[in-house]
Amino acid sequence: MKITGRQTTTATLTDLYRAIDAGHPITMAFLKEERDQETGRKTGRLVETIRTVELYDLRTTHQGDIIARAMDRETGEARTIRLDRILNYTIHRTAYTVPHLDSDGLPVAHAPEVFYTAQQLIAREFAREDRAYLLDKYGLAA
Repeated sequence: MKITGRQTTTATLTDLYRAIDAGHPITMAFLKEERDQETGRKTGRLVETIRTVELYDLRTTHQGDIIARAMDRETGEARTIRLDRILNYTIHRTAYTVPHLDSDGLPVAHAPEVFYTAQQLIAREFAREDRAYLLDKYGLAA
């Protein structure tokens, strides 16, 4: 088990990206916002939960938070987890079992694509922003 408070954000991100590339699920303890049972609204109070998830994407929000997008093995639903709220995690050596979603939230029938070169990874990130503008500006092949 790795405790995120004892390692750098870079080390945590590296582990998470390796798990995505290898298709290994992760059991993690993290803090999530509690919801009111009657109204369904968030209360602002953080509660600890433990889930086994299958990561398929890591992103940065407009507020600057790094989030992990994953499929919950217990419910089969998509879940978003902020990196700064992950308390600890364990990476398993088994394979993914839950169908994953693409960046548009649609199911994909295959494992996430693995990017081997820096140019391919950069091109992927550029595609998320403004594909036509950035690819032309930096001269990268689509």
